[in-house]
Amino acid sequence: QVQLVESGGDLVQPGGSLRLSCAVVGSIRGINAMGWYRQAPGKQRDMVAHITSGGATNYASSVKGRFTISRDNAKNTVYLQMNSLKPEDTAVYYCNTIPFVRGFWGQGTQVTVSS
Repeated sequence: QVQLVESGGDLVQPGGSLRLSCAVVGSIRGINAMGWYRQAPGKQRDMVAHITSGGATNYASSVKGRFTISRDNAKNTVYLQMNSLKPEDTAVYYCNTIPFVRGFWGQGTQVTVSS
C-alpha cells in the first residue's frame, strides 16, 4: 500500500517562496516518474511538474523558471520549490505518480498567494 503525504503549503505574499514536500510511504519500486499537480477552485487538476527516477524534469509553461522539482530517493521524498509566487498559483497541491494512480491521491496541501 502506497500513501503520499503532502506538506508545506501556507499563505504567502505575491513574490514569496514556499517549498512543498511529498513523503512517499510504502514501496514505489517500479515507479519511474513522480509529479506535482494542483487544483484551483472550480478548475480541473493539472500537472505542474514531474521528475523521472533519473532526474529528468518537465514543467508546465505557467511555472517554468519559477518552480523546481527535485527528489531524494534515500528519503522517499519529492519536493517542489516555488519562487516568485503569483496569486494565480493559489491552489491545493498534490503529488502522485506519472501517470497518476487514482488510489494514490492524498489530502494535498493548500497554497494561497495573497497580499
